[in-house]
Amino acid sequence: MTTEVRVPTLGESVTEATVATWFKKPGDAVAVDEMLCELETDKVTVEVPATAAGVMGEIVAKEGDTVGVDALLATITEGEGAAPAPKAEAADPAPASGGGGESVDVMVPTLGESVTEATVSTWFKKVGDSVAQDEMLCELETDKVSVEVPAPAAGTLGEILAKEGDTVQADGKLAVISGGSGAAAAPAADAPAAAPSASGGGKDVEDAPSAKKAMAETGLSSDQVEGSGRDGRVMKEDVAKAAAAASAAPASAPAAAPTAPAPRAPVSADDASREERVKMTRLRQTIARRLKDSQNTAAMLTTYNEVDMTAVMALRNEYKEEFLKKHGVKLGFMSFFTKACCHALKEVPEVNAEIDGTDIVYKNFVHMGIAAGTPTGLVVPVIRDADQMGFAAIEKAIAEKGARARDGKLSMAEMQGGTFTISNGGVYGSLMSSPILNPPQSGILGMHKIQQRPMVVNGEIVARPMMYLALSYDHRIVDGKGAVTFLVRVKDALEDPRRLLMDL
Repeated sequence: MTTEVRVPTLGESVTEATVATWFKKPGDAVAVDEMLCELETDKVTVEVPATAAGVMGEIVAKEGDTVGVDALLATITEGEGAAPAPKAEAADPAPASGGGGESVDVMVPTLGESVTEATVSTWFKKVGDSVAQDEMLCELETDKVSVEVPAPAAGTLGEILAKEGDTVQADGKLAVISGGSGAAAAPAADAPAAAPSASGGGKDVEDAPSAKKAMAETGLSSDQVEGSGRDGRVMKEDVAKAAAAASAAPASAPAAAPTAPAPRAPVSADDASREERVKMTRLRQTIARRLKDSQNTAAMLTTYNEVDMTAVMALRNEYKEEFLKKHGVKLGFMSFFTKACCHALKEVPEVNAEIDGTDIVYKNFVHMGIAAGTPTGLVVPVIRDADQMGFAAIEKAIAEKGARARDGKLSMAEMQGGTFTISNGGVYGSLMSSPILNPPQSGILGMHKIQQRPMVVNGEIVARPMMYLALSYDHRIVDGKGAVTFLVRVKDALEDPRRLLMDL
């Protein structure tokens, strides 16, 4: 049987890579998850593991070739003849553990597009505990979501390889489940002895060939570079960081000396004893980094308007019971805003576009991001092709994704690919704010609290339910005229919802 080795997903907006190094040649024996080659994109270095054990067959893409996503790299011939050596090495720990049943590896599940590592946040089981198939073993935290890891088989948790707080790579091994009720004791006893030999102290791991070349060019040794790859493997980008730090250190040292001891304002001993220091979660770190990157990259500007919600509220009150009875979901304001934004984006397409290098990419569809607050931070689930959906479908999608977001069940795919975002700060009582762009998007609409305010209507002062709207946009591709036009179209559609039916 022949298994194809293909280019993995390289990350959002990355469509091709260069084959940097092959670690195997045709005829070599390979084990499952053994690294076959290394690809380099314009952003990261990607390792390609073997998806099956066997013999390395034909190498289709040579070193230096440019390949696209899912392109064929090589083939692996599965069979009895070539795999014994890798399998024997992989199986060595099993006899030492006292045997008594098959061992099943607990691996890091697929983390999502462009996500290569996670942090082990919580283990629900400890070594020696019995586990049932699909029972939750641990929870991983990535830059965007929490991922629960179920038991792939029933048995006893024999060894935990990745402790709480450890960073693990995609497809890395987390633990070992021993089959049978009596198999736990020996593995648990052997675990401390086995761990050092498995890890090899972190220095027995082969550095990436591209990293070796870079170290030779910069005159650095491997002990001067902190590896970010699997098992501490030094990657090319690690060498670049170390070289940059080394070159900057002499120049910056004199100037930095006075400020280095005081990274934050002095705190009295009494105040310090009442403080609590908590490490930021990976999600919160990513939110902080992305928001600051957005401010640093985009020429962000915000324009404001206000909308009289009288017509929408009257229409909603008139049909909400009938709508709930027919569609099984409540009629809220978000579907009106989503439809109004989709309508306005057709007229002002640059708000639904993004910058890619020196190109503007116009999206002939609307994947609407709906920002949602959760106990762990802000997430933005995406409703795909919202411009093709009716009110009921939009409300159902918002309700379902909102519930999944609060429960931490959103997948990576559900939070990627958005072209425009709506953020509703009004649910928390916000009267006015300037939302920050969700890159690479070029527009985000901020909704706010509906408040009765005196308005002049037909020469008379009357109380009307008013809401401030804020559109933050990337001024690099959206001009002021386009931004104002977008907000006015949203305002018109909400103040007279019949315009949506007439496509006006």
